Amino acid sequence: MIFLNGQASDTRPGDTIAAALARLGLTVGARGVAIAVDGAVVPRADWPTFELPEHARVEILTAMQGG
Repeated sequence: MIFLNGQASDTRPGDTIAAALARLGLTVGARGVAIAVDGAVVPRADWPTFELPEHARVEILTAMQGG
């Protein structure tokens, strides 16, 4: 099982970060997005090939404007 932003998800071990993003309606080219897997930031260049391990905890953060 993979956890996305603290919730169990239908993302499977071996899926890439890009596949997890697509499930959320985001793309690798989306601006203002950062991703951490098990507490470590994953560089954007690695998203298409980075495979998620079993029990991964993935945090997908998006920048917001405002104040």
